[in-house]
Amino acid sequence: MKAIGYKHAHAISENKLVDIELPAPVASGHDLLVEVKAISVNPVDTKIRNNVSAADNGYKVLGWDAVAVVKAVGDKVSLFQPGDRVWYAGDISRSGSNAELQLVDERIVGFAPDSLTDAEAAALPLTAITAWEMLFDRLQIQPGKQHSGQSVLIIGAAGGVGSILVQLARKLTAATVIGTASRPETQTWLTQLGAHHVIDHSQSLSQQLKQLGIGQVSHVISLNNSSEHYAEIIESLQPQGKFGLIDDPESLDATKLKRKSLSLHWELMFTRSLYQTDDMIAQHRLLNEIARLIDDGILVTTVGSHFGRINAENLYRAHQLLESQKARGKIVLEGF
Repeated sequence: MKAIGYKHAHAISENKLVDIELPAPVASGHDLLVEVKAISVNPVDTKIRNNVSAADNGYKVLGWDAVAVVKAVGDKVSLFQPGDRVWYAGDISRSGSNAELQLVDERIVGFAPDSLTDAEAAALPLTAITAWEMLFDRLQIQPGKQHSGQSVLIIGAAGGVGSILVQLARKLTAATVIGTASRPETQTWLTQLGAHHVIDHSQSLSQQLKQLGIGQVSHVISLNNSSEHYAEIIESLQPQGKFGLIDDPESLDATKLKRKSLSLHWELMFTRSLYQTDDMIAQHRLLNEIARLIDDGILVTTVGSHFGRINAENLYRAHQLLESQKARGKIVLEGF
C-alpha cells in the first residue's frame, strides 16, 4: 500500500517526508481495516515529526484525521461492516492515516456525515472530539439554551479546534462566545462561524473584554501560546472560573490560580484510546452525534485549504503552513 513516512525526527526545514510502500495490515479483535479517502493535518502531526523517530529502523506514518471506507473487520467488531463510510481521529500510539490502508479500533470510529464530501468531513474528527470533550467533559459547560450567565473566551479561535469550538459553544449552549484572532481575515472567519465578539490576542485581553462591557468571563479555553497569555487569562477570569488548555507550555505556575479559586483543565482527545478507558466508546457516540448535527445543518465543516492529493510533497506544504500559525480552519488532502 502507498503511504507517507519518515525515519528520523526532524524539523520541517529538513523535509524528510517520503512516499513509500508498506505491507497491508490485517484486522483482528476490535479493529477495522479501512481504506483512507481523505485526511486533514493537525498540529500533533508536526509535534510528533519534530520529536519522535520511527521504531526498529522502519517508517513513522503520521495522520490522525480521516474519512475512510471499511474493507474488513476483526472478530470482535460489532458496530460496523465492510462498505461503511466512517470517520475518526485514531490513536496516537498507532500507525496513522497518511496511508491507503489503516487499522483503527471501532470504539473510536463514527459513521461519517452524509451531507459532506470526504474532504469536508475529514476536517472535523480530531477537532470535534477535542472541542466537545473540552466544553462538556472538562469544563462542564451546560448544554442547552436555558442556562444563562456563562461566557467563554477562546484564545486562538480561528484554527482547527477553535473553528469547531466556536460553533459548538454558540449553537449548543447559551454562553456568550468571544473568540480571538489577530488578522482581518481570521476575525471575519470567526464572525461567520458565530462568535458574539472577536478580539485581538496580540492586545490586552482583559482590557478588550472591559471595553466590550463583559468584564470577566466564566471560562477561558486557550488553544496556543498559553504561557504567553497566562497572566491575562487569570485577570480575565471570574472568581471560581475555569481555565482549559490543549497546548504544551513548558511550565505554568498553578499557585497563581489560588487567589480566585480557579480550576485548571487539560484536554487530550487521545487519552481514552491510549489508556483503553472503560468509556472509550464515548468517542464513537460523540462522532455520530457530530455527524447528526452536521446533517441537520447545525454545524458546518471547518475546511480552510484543500492541498490536493495525499503525498509527501503536499503534506510537506501542509506542515509548513501549520507551523507558520497562519492557517485558517483545517488543511485537507484527498486521494492517493
